[in-house]
Amino acid sequence: MLTRTIRSAVLTAAVLLCSAGPALVPASAAGPASGGPGWTAAPATGGGTRPSADGRPYFYLEGAPGTVLEDTLALTNPGKKPVTVRLRGAEAYNTASGGSALRAADDTWITPAARTVKVPAHTGARVPFSVTVPATAEPGDHPAAIVASSGGHQAGVRVQLRVSGPTLSALTVEDVRVDKGPGLIRYTLVNRGNTTLTPHLDVRADGLVSGARHIAGRTLPVELLPGRRVQLTEKWPHTPALDSASVHLVVTAGGGARGTGSASAVFVPWWRLAGLVALVSAGTAGWFAVRRRRARGTGAGPDPYMSDSDTEHSGDTSHTDSEPATAGAAT
Repeated sequence: MLTRTIRSAVLTAAVLLCSAGPALVPASAAGPASGGPGWTAAPATGGGTRPSADGRPYFYLEGAPGTVLEDTLALTNPGKKPVTVRLRGAEAYNTASGGSALRAADDTWITPAARTVKVPAHTGARVPFSVTVPATAEPGDHPAAIVASSGGHQAGVRVQLRVSGPTLSALTVEDVRVDKGPGLIRYTLVNRGNTTLTPHLDVRADGLVSGARHIAGRTLPVELLPGRRVQLTEKWPHTPALDSASVHLVVTAGGGARGTGSASAVFVPWWRLAGLVALVSAGTAGWFAVRRRRARGTGAGPDPYMSDSDTEHSGDTSHTDSEPATAGAAT
């Protein structure tokens, strides 16, 4: 009975150097990346593959393998003292948890016109830079950044570089598993294409007892770079108490990228089952104890299988045998 109860619970239960030096211009208010107190860095207006008179949040450059692309970085110093800013290019990458980071080594594709720029107080500097695309560069996105640093502070201005050629948007969902303790769904996203992806996640669950229900649907705060993999988690609120359930993940992104993954888990409240086992065991032991006491009490008395008629008949026979002898003696 106990085995049948447990089975039932289980069942339900991812450049050439520009010759021009930095030109000093009046400081202006833009939407720059702050490098700390007193100075900022941002794309200069009206440059790049997609120029904008209103300012750009990042650099966008596109060209074929073997070409040289140019653009300009704007530094501003609204403070009362001059600042010396050091510049370098850096390749971007995804951390294991899905964040974005810049490599410590210089990006050899990106070359600033000047590595060190002194910006006077209340002034701005325009610093040209070039991006040399190797002849062997693969088509697709190659994210990087111009890193400006001064006085212990640094700011990275994103460079979105696309090498011309065929592009492919593709991703896979791998290593899906359910971590029942904290109620988390763990999974890995891998960018199998050559474009940067912004994934959208959709999760549903199917349980033998709880049935089908939607768990999550949202755009992930991740820019998945080409060829990268990231390990992510999704909260599973209100996990089943006693059920056998499976989760199904569908991840989509621009360009037709789509990946799926699944995992199963059995939810059994073992502490409750342990209490049930103890209760059943105690009840079973008590039942056997009562049976033993009854058996001992029956062995000391008359045969429990003798009928009332047998008992009456036995008594009559004893009385009949003694009666004639008494009568004979009186005679």
